[in-house]
Order: sequence, then structure tokens, then C-alpha cells
Amino acid sequence: MCNGAVMDAKAKNIFFLGKGGVGKSTSAALTALFLARRGLRTLVVSLDPAHNQADIFETRLSDKPHRIVPGLRGIEVDQAYWIRRYLKDIQRQIQHTYTYLTAFNLEKYFKVIKYSPGLEEYALILAYQEILRRYADHDVLIFDMAPTALSLKFFNLPRLSLIWVEHLLALRREIIKKRELITKIKLVKREIEQDKIVNHIHTSMREYQTLKHIFEDHDNTRIYLVLNPDPLSRAESLRILNGLEEINIPVNRIVLNKVTPENDGKPLDPAFSRIPQMTLSLSTTALIGVDNLDRYLASREEMFARHLTFAAAHRPHLGRPVAARQP
Repeated sequence: MCNGAVMDAKAKNIFFLGKGGVGKSTSAALTALFLARRGLRTLVVSLDPAHNQADIFETRLSDKPHRIVPGLRGIEVDQAYWIRRYLKDIQRQIQHTYTYLTAFNLEKYFKVIKYSPGLEEYALILAYQEILRRYADHDVLIFDMAPTALSLKFFNLPRLSLIWVEHLLALRREIIKKRELITKIKLVKREIEQDKIVNHIHTSMREYQTLKHIFEDHDNTRIYLVLNPDPLSRAESLRILNGLEEINIPVNRIVLNKVTPENDGKPLDPAFSRIPQMTLSLSTTALIGVDNLDRYLASREEMFARHLTFAAAHRPHLGRPVAARQP
């Protein structure tokens, strides 16, 4: 189950997905820097265990926000920490709900939970919830996502969990009905059910519904799918596109990266043709360090501005001092 209430996302969320090696981390870094240079308060978050953002920006990143340039900070999510936190939360909830467990000496079985499947996506969801709570005052949150399989599970988790908890709720109600375990009290002419498990299920349902709403919010949640002009990259990108559309999460931009004169203009799969496309040519210099990133952006300022229209009201030039709010 999720931990704590989820706030509605106030900042725009941009998720960068793609096959390993296509340059999604670099694309996320370029976008984050562009938006910060435009005066938007931006946070770039590495949810990818590889954590390439620190290398790209040539700085140390951790779970605490680190200033990269004025208006831009970065975070690396420690997946192992969030798995431990998730497991502790489960143990706490079970002990609180089933106070009789200690009488049966069942606490020793808690350690088995750490081998449960799906811990990684639950950990990322917890980290994501925390980021939404802590950094809702930012203009943009940019997420450099994990590999394809884990990313799809991440986006699918709220929907699947809702199905699961709805069945749990029906089962619990049937148990209560048959065994007459529920206690009812009268309070201001209202009948209130006093059942810890039902309350936990309702809390989880609200949290998953909020997450599902955030992911499906076409105005404030944007998916940028990064691919290269090669068959393997295109094939995996098509699987990502289909997987997201099955759960009502559209891809907002195709980022065709590492384009060269030899492969420029090659047609993509027809499924991609209806999605606006950003084309990023292969850089002649390594896109490492803020200076190199700024130079690359300066030569493509118009294209980035066109595809990041919500930045239009901010400063229109790169490489100049910006009136960004300081972290």
C-alpha cells in the first residue's frame, strides 16, 4: 500500500522514457536546463538506477536536492532506501491492524516480504509521492525514468492496485457480513463503520485513484519517448507506446535522438506519425557539463521552445542571466 496522502500535482510532470542507450538521460538533462534558463523553477529527478544525471552535469547528486544552475536542482532516488521504507511501512501497518500477531509469534515472517515481486515499482511510487509533496512549488518536475519494463510497471501500478484493493474490499465486507465482526456506533445520527482493515483499504484506494488521475492528466503530465533511428530502438519504443496507451496515458512527444545526415528523414512506424516529433542531431562533442549542454541548446533554441510551449511566457533567450527563483 502507498504511504501517506498524495497531493495533486501542481508542477508539470515530464517523464522521459526509452530503451537503454538511446539518450533519454541526456534529453531529460537538456530539457531541464532549457526550462531553467527560461526562468522556470525546475527539478530533474533520476529514477533510473544507472543515475546518469550526475555524470551529465558533472556534479554530485543524492536524495537531497542539489543546485546545478540557478533555477535547476537535481535529485537521485535511492531505490534501496525506498524499498526498505516500504517494507517497514508494511510491517508497521500489519502490526497496527493485526495486534494479535504477536500472540502467534508470526512477526518472524515479515522478513519474507522483502522477496516479494514488484518491490521496485512500489519503491519508485513512494519516492514519486514524496517528490510531489516536497516540490509542489516548482514549475516543472522532470523524471529520468528507469528501464522500459520497470517504467511500464510504474505507470501501470495504480490501475492494477485499484483492481486488487477493490477485490480486497469486497472480500473484507463479505467476511464482516458473514462473521459479524464489524462494530457500529451512532454519532450525530450517522452510522460509522469501525474496521481498521476497511479503513486502510479505503485510504489505499484514494491514493491510487489520485496517482491514476495524475498519470492520466494530459495537461500536466507529459510523456517524452526517446528513440534512435535504428530498428531495435523503434521496436521497443512501439511497445512502450502501446503499453502506455492501453492504460490511457498518451505519449506527448517523440524525441528522435542521435540523428545524422545518413539516417535523417527515414520514416518512423506509422503509429509514431500522429505524435509531435523533436529531432535531436548527434552532437559532435560529448554532451557532458553545463557549458556543452548550453552550446547544444543555443543552436536548437527555436525547436526546444516550440516543443516546450509552456515556457513561452518566460525569458526567450539562452545563455543570459535569468530571473529564476533561487533554490
